[in-house]
Amino acid sequence: MSATYELRGPVAVITLDNPPVNGLGYDTRKGITDGLDRAQADAQVRAIVITGAGKAFSGGADIREFGSPKALQEPNLLSVILAVEACSKPVVAAIHTVCMGGGLELSLGCHYRVAAPGTQVALPEVKLGLVPGAGGTQRLSRVIGVENALNMIVSGEPVKSELLAMAPGQKLFDKMIDGDLLAGACAFATEVADKRPLPLVRHLKAEHANPDAFFQFARNTVGAMSKNFPAPLQCVETVAASVYKKFDDGMKQEREAFIALMMTPESRALRHAFVAERATSKIPDVPADTPVRDVKKLAVIGAGTMGGGIAMNFLNAGIPVVILEMKQEALDKGVAIIRKNYDAQVKKGKLKQDKLDARMALLSTTLNYADLKDADMVIEAVFEDIGVKEQVFKTLDEVMKPGAILASNTSTLDVNRIAAFTKRPQDVIGTHFFSPANVMKLLEVVRGEKTAKDVLATVMALGKKIRKTCVVSGVCDGFIGNRMIEQYSRQAGFLLEEGCTPQQVDKAVEKFGFAMGPFRMGDLAGNDVGWYIRKRRYLEKPDLRYSKTADLLCEMGRFGQKTGAGWYDYLPGKRDAIPSALVDGMIEKHRAELGIVPRKIGDDEIVHRLVYALVNEGAKIVEEGIALRASDIDMVYLTGYGFPLHRGGPMCYADTVGLFNVVAAMNRFAKNPHDDAAFWQPAPLLARLAAEGRTFS
Repeated sequence: MSATYELRGPVAVITLDNPPVNGLGYDTRKGITDGLDRAQADAQVRAIVITGAGKAFSGGADIREFGSPKALQEPNLLSVILAVEACSKPVVAAIHTVCMGGGLELSLGCHYRVAAPGTQVALPEVKLGLVPGAGGTQRLSRVIGVENALNMIVSGEPVKSELLAMAPGQKLFDKMIDGDLLAGACAFATEVADKRPLPLVRHLKAEHANPDAFFQFARNTVGAMSKNFPAPLQCVETVAASVYKKFDDGMKQEREAFIALMMTPESRALRHAFVAERATSKIPDVPADTPVRDVKKLAVIGAGTMGGGIAMNFLNAGIPVVILEMKQEALDKGVAIIRKNYDAQVKKGKLKQDKLDARMALLSTTLNYADLKDADMVIEAVFEDIGVKEQVFKTLDEVMKPGAILASNTSTLDVNRIAAFTKRPQDVIGTHFFSPANVMKLLEVVRGEKTAKDVLATVMALGKKIRKTCVVSGVCDGFIGNRMIEQYSRQAGFLLEEGCTPQQVDKAVEKFGFAMGPFRMGDLAGNDVGWYIRKRRYLEKPDLRYSKTADLLCEMGRFGQKTGAGWYDYLPGKRDAIPSALVDGMIEKHRAELGIVPRKIGDDEIVHRLVYALVNEGAKIVEEGIALRASDIDMVYLTGYGFPLHRGGPMCYADTVGLFNVVAAMNRFAKNPHDDAAFWQPAPLLARLAAEGRTFS
């Protein structure tokens, strides 16, 4: 049973005990109803308190039951809440720490609620593409007001209990309790034990002075902000039902909306991402209790854009950082950029001046490798060249103390080879940050064949501390993200040769939901970066075919926004991408030299060639063990490459379309005489899953 029962004098205490957040799984729900029956049958019990063990009242639904029949198995949450409401003895919810989703809905079904200060209260279902499904939209509006309730439900963001307790006319909390919450709750329960009739939230009215105007304004505002997600607008409609309809009719509308949304691809994608993000930290051969190394001081090699951004992550977390550069001028410039970034946050009200000063006080600089000897971990962020990396790591091997972690921010190079430059390969690991490193959530943690388990565990824990989504990758050229994006970029180049313009490809991909298309992305990152990698590819893989358009662009000196010209033209000081007649002419000339007659290519073909290129390479990466699971690939693309969240990542999208259909499309692409037929041979894992009618998940 995931709920315990005990007597405290005349009060029965039912404690939810389902770590880590007392999720309302079947066993917990059954424990609540059994406890209620037991309390009602005991003549000595005059009142009941429901609370949560550990560091939560309840975080809501048990994610282990998401989408399974067990989530609906009786007693389901609606039945539990009805049982609480029908109880003949007063039921008091003693809320603390975390009270979210179904946990808040359960408390709203209780006759009374007492809370500890600092409790995080929320209905976050919208973040999973859903509306609250157990009365949240109908009851919350009755206790904190329609506008406050709608704001909480549409945003899904938590609000502190003491702020809610201050809302004029609120009926959410009957009492705030400092100190021992359970003792205070039992005392309160004793006070109200004989009061009748028992108050029910369903008997309150949800009212608004001008509901028609308010809800129309809400529809317009929410609709404009949530175009790819149906749930936020449904939240508006279900809250409106609390005003316009009787309680039971509003409950019916809420439940119908919940069930309909549960079946949408957007909700499936969001639920997939929610579970996938939590799965990234699970490494089969590295137990959760693996001891970690203490990292109290960090060193960063390189004060450029990447090095400075990496340093900011650790300064933000209160970890002292020393940055090394070869020249004082480069150091001064790097520190100035860090301060400028912090100053911008202060001006926007996102950071207080004293916090800025505290972070800058943690930063020191040096021109001497010997000054790094006391650091517990070092991250190099130097030029992406194996020769440069070799010099750096041989020097670090000499100066760093025993047990220090040596990390490389390489985006494509062989971490095993880098580790071999040292006499301590077990201490070497890849930490691939994404630019801008102080903003982007993704951190690819590259595990070398000799990387020690405690080093991997330490870096994963450290990544969590600096608020990154850490995804483990094995060693291969480009790791997970860049290895896949290379195939995506190759397809984009072939599309230009066959008849597309850069803006046509970008528009199709952005309409699909990407933050930006491949050519705008190239201009932002710098087209010379890809050019450098391709030159290496031409030597290593001479049989691998690329479109030459990107090379021709770079030969024109059009490296992107930093040079004011790339695939697009840019006006000084602006980032607006302006179609370039010069580039269009270059593409047409190159196409003619290849003897290709341009054809009209639809948006669907553009999107599917690009996305399925990701999927096919991703399937190879999973089969090779480079990625631990397909969902890890989705997290890489959702947090590092701007893949649309409402589609759940490339592998989730492929599952949604159906792997049989993905393979069928790839077979069609293989017949295109100007494409790479060999690449479109389905990866063995993809072919096998499609043939068996299975999915990546």
